[in-house]
Amino acid sequence: MPKHRKTTEVRKPQAAPGSADSNLPSKEAVMAFLAEAKGKVGKREIARAFGIGGGQRIWLKRMLRELEDEGHVSRRGKRLARAEVLPPVVLADIIGRDRDGELLAEPVEWNAEDHGEAPQILLQMPRRPRPGQKPPGVGDRAVVRVEESGEDEGPPYLGRVIKVIEKAKSQVLGIFRSMAGGGGRLVAVDKRSLGRELSIAPEDTAEAEDGDLVAVSVARHGRFGAPSAKVRERLGSIRSERAISLIAIHTHGIPDTFSPGALREAELAQPVSLRGREDWRDLPLVTIDPVDAKDHDDAVHAAPDDDPDNPGGFVLTVAIADVAHYVTPGSALDKDALQRGNSVYFPDRVVPMLPERISNDLCSLKPHEDRPALAVRIIIDAQGRKKRHTFHRILMRSAAKLAYQQAQAAIDGHAEPDDPAAVLLEPVLRPLWAAYGTLAKAREQRGPLALELPERKLVLKQDGTIDRIVTPPRLDAHRLIEEFMILANVCAAEALEATHSPLIYRVHDEPSLEKMRALGEVLGSIGLKLPKAGALQPALFNRILAAVEETEHNAFVNEVVLRTQAQAEYSAENYGHFGLNLRRYAHFTSPIRRYADLVVHRALIKAGRLGADGLPASTTPEQLAEVSALISAAERRAMAAERETIERLIAHHLADRIGATFSGQISGVTKAGLFVKLDETGADGFIPAATLGADYFRYEEGRHALVGSRTGETHRLGDRVEVRLLEAAPVAGALRFELLSEGRRGAALRGKQRGFKEKRGKTGTKAPRERSAGTKTLNAGKVKSTWHPAED
Repeated sequence: MPKHRKTTEVRKPQAAPGSADSNLPSKEAVMAFLAEAKGKVGKREIARAFGIGGGQRIWLKRMLRELEDEGHVSRRGKRLARAEVLPPVVLADIIGRDRDGELLAEPVEWNAEDHGEAPQILLQMPRRPRPGQKPPGVGDRAVVRVEESGEDEGPPYLGRVIKVIEKAKSQVLGIFRSMAGGGGRLVAVDKRSLGRELSIAPEDTAEAEDGDLVAVSVARHGRFGAPSAKVRERLGSIRSERAISLIAIHTHGIPDTFSPGALREAELAQPVSLRGREDWRDLPLVTIDPVDAKDHDDAVHAAPDDDPDNPGGFVLTVAIADVAHYVTPGSALDKDALQRGNSVYFPDRVVPMLPERISNDLCSLKPHEDRPALAVRIIIDAQGRKKRHTFHRILMRSAAKLAYQQAQAAIDGHAEPDDPAAVLLEPVLRPLWAAYGTLAKAREQRGPLALELPERKLVLKQDGTIDRIVTPPRLDAHRLIEEFMILANVCAAEALEATHSPLIYRVHDEPSLEKMRALGEVLGSIGLKLPKAGALQPALFNRILAAVEETEHNAFVNEVVLRTQAQAEYSAENYGHFGLNLRRYAHFTSPIRRYADLVVHRALIKAGRLGADGLPASTTPEQLAEVSALISAAERRAMAAERETIERLIAHHLADRIGATFSGQISGVTKAGLFVKLDETGADGFIPAATLGADYFRYEEGRHALVGSRTGETHRLGDRVEVRLLEAAPVAGALRFELLSEGRRGAALRGKQRGFKEKRGKTGTKAPRERSAGTKTLNAGKVKSTWHPAED
């Protein structure tokens, strides 16, 4: 806390206005308590602090709901806090200085749509910086510990820099276009800069050639004409193979080269021996992965439990590559991995978290080769409920490397006799599928969020351009591996909590009140009414999805429900996983590609006394909070880079189809115009409002629509449309359309709201049968996928 702000003792308040009991606190008293309280605070802690018990708890629950509705209180799982309060540790960008010369920062991750402008943090500089710590400056990114300032004026937060991240390069990326007579111009790669160009003098081209991707610094801005720039670095030709992903790598500052120290450690690494490990090489574990996977970090096995006290139960084994053996805390490999946070997957390349010597060789669970692993053995009953689990450090030997399609074909009876999957069908695959059927019962009982979102895959040609875009079928083989991994992740979190070990959780908050209100408005626009009563659970969203499953709004509503969800993240503090409907969850199953999993592995090794290379004894929750902030930001960076690369590739793919017509759906509505998602490719494009017709279209936010002032013609979120492609900007990944279909008019707009229908099609007050992954026959091929950002 700041020195000028003292922590005050909570006192019994005066009677709350309108309350029948003089002991009940006022809203102001509860807000003051939340502001002063440290640690986790929920309804139970508030009740204890104010001596509230019995029937008064109902009053307290109602009052807290009112505070939340009024926007004064935010909720993270069962934790309550004053609304819009930053977590104790954030990743922040240093944006400038105040009038006194003090540094100001803003959080990197801030939902401006929900909470408005990002709050500023006044950085307090230590008198004596830690040895070797780089002093922060404007433009730097830093991990900052924050607390409220308690002042009415000035920045609402005070911050202390824990660690300075390397300053991003002050440069602009673009495509160099040569001009007659020398020099050239820069075509920006950023959508926000679309249409703006920088001029480059002949002496400032650094011998760049037409079509080169270059990094430039802005030299000066004249009063007339385009700003001028100077080429600092040539990054490669845009015409060459794999150039598109190169744009995203450099735009987002993704590290794509390893340090010499990390490469040296990787080359010196040697295969492990049996020393200090259990020998599980006779257990026929198998890996089941995408057909083009190069690293295999998880293997599975299942067998009926022979315990007479567990009839119909199974013994499950999930073995995960023992990356912690090779990547030790503080090593060069560890520092590089933390900086990357995760592997980044582009259609044409992978930027791995670890060098290939580690990820694709020594740690990859290759068939018929000895590999170190950290395994969890899980006992489940006939209803798929976990009875107990144990962790082991082992030496294993995978019996086979199978692709999802290969394993599924064997189960469906379509495998060739000499296929490894056919050979392993009876001893390995059938027990796995039987165990999965049992786990599906527990999953249906739990009721996780079940979204049906087709995943498109880009198939590339040799030159790195798109050959075709496909939507691979969702197989039971995919779901089987996901369920095994989810269960293993739960076991990891439970094991570490039981030993009071610090860990990094994978958390997912429930949707905010603002997003739920917006969802209600969207559903109202298609005649559905969102229930307002009851606790917020994934089951509510599953009922929404079931109501539209066989309607024209199915894909649209699935997309809107996804947008309603909060972003999953990593945290040293647990507030549960809303989407999976789990109280505790930690990533354990992908240490080759995610740093969070590596930390959890180290914690399990230390907690289970499985070796000397576990989490250092000096590790604190505060340190893990810093790591969580870093890797959460790295995850968002990777997602943005992957998304933008796909957009650029699709725009390049459609560039020679100018004038072609497409079917799609309105995926976004703003004052400026309409966003349309195409059915064929999933590409998003824009239609400016000024091009919609002779009428003046006003934006009605509540209806998510543009409405003609004279005609009443309406273009609404989710409407089916026909569009013509007018422009494709491959470098920026932007598409511009012309709307060909007419909007809704008159009676077509007047719809009576209805509740969720039963599957039989009759309207009633009873909620429909809940839908979640696995509610249909396992081999039916139409089961919805359980949405979870855990293994996305």
